[in-house]
Amino acid sequence: MAVADKNNSYRIFLVAFLMFLMAIAIMVKLTNIQLVEGEHYKNLAKEETVKHFVIPANKGNIYSADGSLLATSIPNYTIRFDAVAPKKEDFDTHVDSLALQLAQLLEKPKSEILSELRKARTNKNRYFLVAKDLSYTEYMQVKNMPLFNKGTYKGGIITEQKTIREHPIGIIAERTIGYERKDENGVLTRVGIEGAYGKYLNGKDGNVLKQKIAKGQWKPIRDVNEVEPQDGYDVISTIDVYIQDIAHHALLKQLEFYQADHGCVVVMETKTGYVKAISNLGRAKDGSYYETINYAVAESHEPGSTFKLIDMIALLDDKKVDTSKVYDTRGGVIMYNGESVWDSNGKGYGKISLAKGFELSSNTVLVQAVYENYKNNPEEFVNRINRMGLNKPLGLPFKGEGKPIVYQPGEKGWDRNTLPWMAFGYNVAITPLQTLAVYNAIANNGEMVKPQFVSEIKEWNKTIKKYDKQVINKSICDQETVNKLKAVMQNVVKRGTGSKLYSKDFSMAGKTGTAQVDYHKKDGSMYYASSFVGFFPVDEPKYSCIVVVHKPNVSAGYYGADVAGPVFKRIAQKIFTDAPTTNEVKNLNKKIKKQEQNFDNYYTKINSKLLYIPNLIGMSGMDAVALLENLKLKVRVVGTGKVKSQSLKPGETIQKNKIILLELS
Repeated sequence: MAVADKNNSYRIFLVAFLMFLMAIAIMVKLTNIQLVEGEHYKNLAKEETVKHFVIPANKGNIYSADGSLLATSIPNYTIRFDAVAPKKEDFDTHVDSLALQLAQLLEKPKSEILSELRKARTNKNRYFLVAKDLSYTEYMQVKNMPLFNKGTYKGGIITEQKTIREHPIGIIAERTIGYERKDENGVLTRVGIEGAYGKYLNGKDGNVLKQKIAKGQWKPIRDVNEVEPQDGYDVISTIDVYIQDIAHHALLKQLEFYQADHGCVVVMETKTGYVKAISNLGRAKDGSYYETINYAVAESHEPGSTFKLIDMIALLDDKKVDTSKVYDTRGGVIMYNGESVWDSNGKGYGKISLAKGFELSSNTVLVQAVYENYKNNPEEFVNRINRMGLNKPLGLPFKGEGKPIVYQPGEKGWDRNTLPWMAFGYNVAITPLQTLAVYNAIANNGEMVKPQFVSEIKEWNKTIKKYDKQVINKSICDQETVNKLKAVMQNVVKRGTGSKLYSKDFSMAGKTGTAQVDYHKKDGSMYYASSFVGFFPVDEPKYSCIVVVHKPNVSAGYYGADVAGPVFKRIAQKIFTDAPTTNEVKNLNKKIKKQEQNFDNYYTKINSKLLYIPNLIGMSGMDAVALLENLKLKVRVVGTGKVKSQSLKPGETIQKNKIILLELS
């Protein structure tokens, strides 16, 4: 018995000793956690429950040259409700009023909203969706509603903000205005002005500290952000919305008529190089057209006959020949090293001058002139092209600018027929904007300027940066050459290949082009690229313009004068017949009785406390919109001019935020 008791005592002692060691180990571990690893676990726990979230900065706006909004950032708000946060007495006191005001804003039954709020409270829902896609004004209304005006912790309001990019003029110039976007893999794509000037537009992001309240659900810890976002600067583009609208629709009409694959048009201010309009339209499978690729910037291709202006610049400025030099078109075909050069009419034009050859776009005349004068020294001709900068990209701020191809004598790609083929726009490739820059230089008395799409960076009314005219070449040729070229280009329109475009009402000068694309392929994929490039008015050119249309339906036509020329003419015609006059307005302060009467009627209506929808028929659309918005109605307008009809009848009771449609004519 004594032995058994002794053994039990040993066992008890051993167990007690082991427990003592375990207690010491636990104490050591706890001390280590508290003193050594405590900060780590504390931070880890904080990271799991409290986190900084980025608040994207509002991008700056992109404006047109005339002040119209092309792209703007609009804050978009989602409101959620932490139904556990408010005290019972606060919830019970204010929930009915909250439901009433939410019902008015969201245009939903009060009973439905009240039921949902109470259900969220009963279910202890800490992330109940109240409303989404709210404007800033609507968000401020919600924020000041009963209960929610007590803030995040006492009122339970949870605000989520994101920024969306809007383009008020729609798809017009969409590719040039551009975008900056990330895909699901985080790859950033930058396009157009948005992408090129992102460092100015994007601003600086802020951040807000949020606490985890449920699985995947977070709410702000405070009502204010940790770091407020800084808005980006505004970018003032060179685009003129009026000219842009003309160019876009003129191009679209022609593409649809000829069922073309794609096309582009650019209108540029002669002296500055400011691009006033640019449209790039490609055909979708359903036959509609939309902006996909910036063809004017990105598409480098053989220009065809529009390149003949460069022949003329070289020949005249190098004093090789004069415009009166006569050439025999040889029945419309001439051979060089076993290959034929044809005139488009297939029979030639007999013996004609160089000037006439340019006006009629005779391949045989221009090829003879270039080959005879530069065959022994082709570097002289090619160096002329290089000095214009056509052997390298223009250096535009956009990604994806097309790379020109200008073969150099003695280098890879140059062969015995490169020179004669270059003379009528083949074996060379440049972008439409490069072609336009050359023609613009002639309009600008020899000074070649770089096309520009942005004129200024601004912060409110403060100028951050200005983009002045950039000169590529001070003089691509002398004034005598310029004068001769202006004359022959005017004659192209008066009596040459562009004679169908002539108008006695406004002067134009330019050159037609009809190039074969993929002509070297044997699979029948060859198609035509039709173009017209020039400037207007001739005496004091204000604008230059290029139009290129790819793959028109040949059964309808494919020559540059027929396909591209009418777009050019439409733009010139609309600008100089529809544009507002800049002449001095006389008798500016003279009162007009009818105008005064209209204003008095409007003033009376806008200052009276209206309870019913007014009769707006015959009222100016601008006045009607102002009046209705003051009455807290949402207005949609179709057309321009005076009110022809209104969707809400006169005499109906006014309901806040109700939509009214006005048809103007």
